[in-house]
Amino acid sequence: MISEGQIVLFKFPQTDQKEGKRRPALILRELPGKFNDWLVCMISSKVDQQILELDELITSDAADFLQTGLKAPSVIRTSRLAVVDGNILLGKLGQINTERLNNIRQKLSKWIIKE
Repeated sequence: MISEGQIVLFKFPQTDQKEGKRRPALILRELPGKFNDWLVCMISSKVDQQILELDELITSDAADFLQTGLKAPSVIRTSRLAVVDGNILLGKLGQINTERLNNIRQKLSKWIIKE
């Protein structure tokens, strides 16, 4: 069962439409409607690529790091989004806490409505 805040594996597509590689992704939100579609964002261990006002850094000393299932400090790349069918998501690695999920959603929302 998929739920918001889960970290799953997914072949995240490249922006140049080349086939992506399997990597962690965060489930941000289920899309409304009768389809099993989910808004996800990429997670990368390349923390130097973080966009400060948008992405979320998760370090190994974070309170929720162990429950994420991530192997190294990572950046939750809210700047890299995709909508995917839940059937192509590959297993659950872990979960972020509700506070972090809400913070990520707020950053994304502020970025979208910025004038």
